[in-house]
Amino acid sequence: MPLMGSLYVGSSGLQTSQNALNTTAHNLSNVDTVGYTRQQVQQSNKSYNTLSINIDGIANQQIGLGVAYSRVKQVRDIFLDTTYRKEAGRCSFYQTTSEVMEEAESLLGELNGEAFQTNMHDLWTSIQELAKDPSSSIVQGLLVQRAGEFIERAVNIYEGMTFYQNNLNLQIKQQVEKINEYGNRILKLNEQIRCVEAGGIERANDYRDARNQLLDELGQMANITVQEGNYGEVTVRIENVDFLKGDTCYEIGLDQDETTGFYTPYWPQNAGYVIKDDGKRYYNIQGAEVFNLKKEISSDKNTDIGGLKAMLLARGDHQADYTDIEKDYSAVSESVIMNIQAEFDQLVHNISTKVNSILAEAAGVMQGDLTLADGSVLTNVQYCESDAEGYMRKENGSPIQLFSKITTDSYSKVTGADGKDYWVYNEEDFTQQDSLYTLKNIRVDEELQQKPASLSFMLKDGSVDVETAEKLKDAFTEEIYTLNPEVKKSTTFLDYYNDLVSQVANSGSVYRSIFTNQEDTVEATENARQQIIGVSSDEELSNMIRFQNAFNASSRYINAISDMLAHLINTLGV
Repeated sequence: MPLMGSLYVGSSGLQTSQNALNTTAHNLSNVDTVGYTRQQVQQSNKSYNTLSINIDGIANQQIGLGVAYSRVKQVRDIFLDTTYRKEAGRCSFYQTTSEVMEEAESLLGELNGEAFQTNMHDLWTSIQELAKDPSSSIVQGLLVQRAGEFIERAVNIYEGMTFYQNNLNLQIKQQVEKINEYGNRILKLNEQIRCVEAGGIERANDYRDARNQLLDELGQMANITVQEGNYGEVTVRIENVDFLKGDTCYEIGLDQDETTGFYTPYWPQNAGYVIKDDGKRYYNIQGAEVFNLKKEISSDKNTDIGGLKAMLLARGDHQADYTDIEKDYSAVSESVIMNIQAEFDQLVHNISTKVNSILAEAAGVMQGDLTLADGSVLTNVQYCESDAEGYMRKENGSPIQLFSKITTDSYSKVTGADGKDYWVYNEEDFTQQDSLYTLKNIRVDEELQQKPASLSFMLKDGSVDVETAEKLKDAFTEEIYTLNPEVKKSTTFLDYYNDLVSQVANSGSVYRSIFTNQEDTVEATENARQQIIGVSSDEELSNMIRFQNAFNASSRYINAISDMLAHLINTLGV
């Protein structure tokens, strides 16, 4: 080999060793950097110079020109990346759900010692005391007081659930905004990677690390599918719909319900719209929703992935009450918050209407047809003749109720065909929220709070109305109530609440168990991934020694060639 040509070999060794040392130093400096992927130097042979071709020989006579610095590649496993993102998304789903269950337990007071069950027992105790001595004004006052505490605490719990529901709604908005932000950042990184790698030699590894970190975080929020193109750019699909494709980020839109204020994520590119006089687009999002919340939640079907979906499911689409159970329980059963709202509201509704019906019966309310003065007939209504001096009546002659509606009256005054005044019970109408005994529209009767002795329990003949007091007592021991249509066990009022708490606690325990197991799965996957992408300081230090020795060897090689050339030149020059 010519000595001058041999210098190429030593020079290439110096260059590749120096580049390898730089890569090793870069790895060591980022050993604790989140999202950093270990980089590895790839070397290859430089082209050979052919001196002669011998068709009869085994090989041609060639001279090598040394080693070439081929590229620096990231060490990643696509399979592990895909698995990690899917399992991390599933972990986030169950983490969010378990946190919602914990919040529900806290709102019910079962975690901090201020249990609603205390108010239930206090109300029950006051009714028991009333049954012992119905004529006692002290006991009557205690019943009204306990009823007020019961309603006040129940309303606070329901409002707490509503507040948390609204908080989840705000988190949904923020999460969608973050997804869109990540999408645009990934789109920008795609362009940067494309520009750097256009020459086919340099690799944009740091840009790729930033992009992979964003994809990992995106995978926790939604079910994503990632595919890399020929030019280094990635295509991202969310719930099997294009989110990033080519040079476009199809941002997720947010449709806000005018009544509830709840946000629904949707795909603007899949939604129809009209442009009104104000120049704005108004979308019809039906069929364009990002998530199909009616699908069964199942790991086998991969429908339990993403914290955003978990928040949407937990929040539901409205503030539920007891009517949702009677109308269509399936519409609220999948939502943690709505399910608890509906079942809790049903408990208070059943107690209030049952107590009111017993008092109404004592006041002489009957059911049947009533002919009015104008000749019209009210069919199958509850009514009674107005009697201010009657038993269990207010000063205006209407029946006394322990629980009343806030926005509307429970009874309406009419004039009968006989010229007498009657009080007709205003039946609850599911289409009119103001007509319902719900936690958004209930209180202890204000007049009764001011004059609790109106519950005299003294009949006109001077005897004590023990029968009505016993009926109130029996109402709390009747096993005729169920949590929802899917539960067949009948319970009393007290057992109903215990079953509700047990249902929340059991569901919370199940979700926490799944979340814990999922955490282990994610940790195992991440550990397996770190075995590949993680930087080992021991390994990098050994590589540094190896490349340093290679650099020193190349340097000594060049020195040896230089000495040989100097000797030849000096000798020939004599």
